[in-house]
Amino acid sequence: MEFWDIALVAGFVLAYALVSRRLETTPVTGPMVFVGFGLLIGTGGLDAISIGMDEGAVRTLAEATLVLLLYTDAIRIDLRRLRRQVAIPARLLGLGLPLTVIAGTIAAVLLFPDFSVWEAALVAAILSPTDAALGQAVVANPRVPIRIRQAINVESGLNDGIMLPVITLLLALAATDIDLETPGYWTEFAAEQIGYGILIGIVGGYAGGRLIREFAGRGWMDGAFRQLATLAVGVGTFALAEAVGGNGFVAAFVAGLAFGAAAREYCAGVYDFAEDQGQLLALLTFLFFGASLAGPVLDDLTWSIAAYAILSLTAIRMVPVALSLIGTHLKTPTVGYIGWFGPRGLASILFGLFILEDAELPVADDLFAVVIWTVLASVFLHGITSVRLSERYGAWFEAHGRKNMEEAMEVEEMPTR
Repeated sequence: MEFWDIALVAGFVLAYALVSRRLETTPVTGPMVFVGFGLLIGTGGLDAISIGMDEGAVRTLAEATLVLLLYTDAIRIDLRRLRRQVAIPARLLGLGLPLTVIAGTIAAVLLFPDFSVWEAALVAAILSPTDAALGQAVVANPRVPIRIRQAINVESGLNDGIMLPVITLLLALAATDIDLETPGYWTEFAAEQIGYGILIGIVGGYAGGRLIREFAGRGWMDGAFRQLATLAVGVGTFALAEAVGGNGFVAAFVAGLAFGAAAREYCAGVYDFAEDQGQLLALLTFLFFGASLAGPVLDDLTWSIAAYAILSLTAIRMVPVALSLIGTHLKTPTVGYIGWFGPRGLASILFGLFILEDAELPVADDLFAVVIWTVLASVFLHGITSVRLSERYGAWFEAHGRKNMEEAMEVEEMPTR
């Protein structure tokens, strides 16, 4: 990036900040604005800025965004509270998520004959994590039952980390012709990529949390440095796992869960701090997504890509969610609300970028185009509908809500991104 490019981006961030509160009450979301601006100034539009996702600075930004996203999302999940309200999130993650990957795989095999089964499964897995922050009103509107808001929030916070090991394994299967009956290879691969990541994440996150808890309890730590130290634990576990041949992103996610378990009472300050940093990194990633990824493929849209993107946001997501919630006694509007609001955002962009950039897949460009168009559709469709549909659903609940309804069950709310 040139200095003129940096000045243009900084000026746009300032302009958006000046009207950001005013936009909160409209269907226009931050990701929509930044993706739109990226499309306008990028290679698919005015070509006023030269941003390449292969540039070192941009790659570092994308890596930092994903580490912060995984780590802080995991910290937000209080496992002790979650045990008391696990029913809906457990069904969404334990049943709905695998069924979504299976449905997405079947659809990709049918729509893209050149994809192998593993490549079809890979694109389905990359597009399975949700990003509730794309429609903030969905999890922030107080008219929506807190139990439903919390379920969507928890699902969004955990499914990206859960899918990391799955995506890692599917990538290896798609990129090689390794015989599935060679357990030695897969044992070693799982131990290095996933095992090291989980082990380092648990040890680093828990040890870092205990240290901060001990020294902060003694009054030895300044508040600002306590926040910095919390983020340092996540970055450190990521780097250590990568250094020993493990998956650093898995380590960062597990470290967030372990840190929260070890020092929950010292996490409150880090939410606001991480939110400020993460908001900027996320919006810049959306801008670069529009400028250098989405723009160049605007002319490459085919009927099969469009069909998969539509299916991914509707049937591939909504049918598994409905099946997973059978027996919960949730009303049809609630099931539809949860099913529709499964936006695809940052995690899918970054998973696709890192994985496909380093993989030598014969259909890599087509696979990535599917990811780009699905995320692009989600940014605008879920953003536009978030305020209106959350208000309509909240009004329905207020009109029909009764204390004996499952939706009305009171739960403790966790922080949202």
